[in-house]
Amino acid sequence: MTDDLAQEAAQAAAATGIDAPTEDKAWTLRVAAARGETTPISVRGWFRIVRRASMLMVLMLIFVPLHYIYRIFAYGSPFPMLFLRYAARISGAKVKTRGTHLKRDVFYIANHVSWIDILSLAGACGTAFVAKAELARAPLVGWLASLNRTVFVKREHRMGVAEQINALKEALSDNWSVTVFPEGTTTDGQSLLPFKTSMLSVLEPPPPGVLVQPVMLDYGQVAEWIGWIGNEGGLNNAKRVLARKGTFDLTVHFLEPFSPADYRGRKAISVEARKRVEEALLEALGKPLREFAHDVPPVRYSARATEGTKPTVPDDTAI
Repeated sequence: MTDDLAQEAAQAAAATGIDAPTEDKAWTLRVAAARGETTPISVRGWFRIVRRASMLMVLMLIFVPLHYIYRIFAYGSPFPMLFLRYAARISGAKVKTRGTHLKRDVFYIANHVSWIDILSLAGACGTAFVAKAELARAPLVGWLASLNRTVFVKREHRMGVAEQINALKEALSDNWSVTVFPEGTTTDGQSLLPFKTSMLSVLEPPPPGVLVQPVMLDYGQVAEWIGWIGNEGGLNNAKRVLARKGTFDLTVHFLEPFSPADYRGRKAISVEARKRVEEALLEALGKPLREFAHDVPPVRYSARATEGTKPTVPDDTAI
C-alpha cells in the first residue's frame, strides 16, 4: 500500500471514531460487537472513557444535589433535563434541533438508535420515557434515566404491561411529555422497523388535550458505528461510545404534531406516526432505507417468546 493510500485508509478509520488502523479493521470490530464479543479498547480509548466518566461525575455532583433540593420546595425540577443535555455533549453528541416541540400534553413517538437518544431528547425537551428494562441495568445511564421518570418495560412480564400503561396515563394526566420508541429495539439508523402498538394503548381513548408528535433522530452515517444492535451488551456499547474519538452530530427533528382523536385506535396512530418518521428519515439520509440486518423477535410479553432466538449478524459485505 502506498503512503497516500495508507493515509486515506487511516483517515477513513478515524471517521468511524474507532481506534483501528483501517476502516476494514474498524468494521470487523463493529460486526464482532454485534455478535456479542467484547470490543478491545485502546489505551487512548480508555483515556477518553475515564475523562468522560470524570466529567459526568462532576456534573452529577453539581446537578443531582440541586435536583433533590429543588424537589423539597417544588415539583418539576429542571435539573435532570440540564444534566442530560450536558451528559449527551460529554458523551460526544452535538445535538441540534429542527422544528418546534410541544412542552406539555404531548406523546412523542420516535425512532431508536442508541441510549444517547434518551440523553439527547430529554436534554432538548425534558421528556420522560418508556424504555426497555435492560436499560435500567446499564451502568450510570439506567440510574440517570430513572431520575427522569423513565417507565421501564419488561418484555417477559405479561401482567406488567397494564401497570406500565397505567404509569403512562398518570404521567400524561400530570401534564408530562412522554416518549416511546415503538420499534421495540435499537437499530443502525439506516433502517426503520415496524412500530409495535402495545404502549400506544394509553391513547385508547386519548387523554383530553394530548397530541402526538413524531420525532426523527438522525445520527447520519455515524449511526452505523454507535448503534446498539444484535447481541451486544449494554456495557460494551457504552464503552465503545465513550471511547470514540471526537464528537458526532445528532439532529432531533420534531415533526408536525397531530391529534390522536382523529385516528381510529392505536394501530392507525402508529401507522401515521411511522409514515411521518420514515419520510423525514428518507429525506435526511438521501437514499432508500435498508432492511434491518438482525432478526427482532416479536414482543409477546412472554419469556418463551424469545427463548433460543439469536439475531443474525451481517458479515463485512452485508451492508
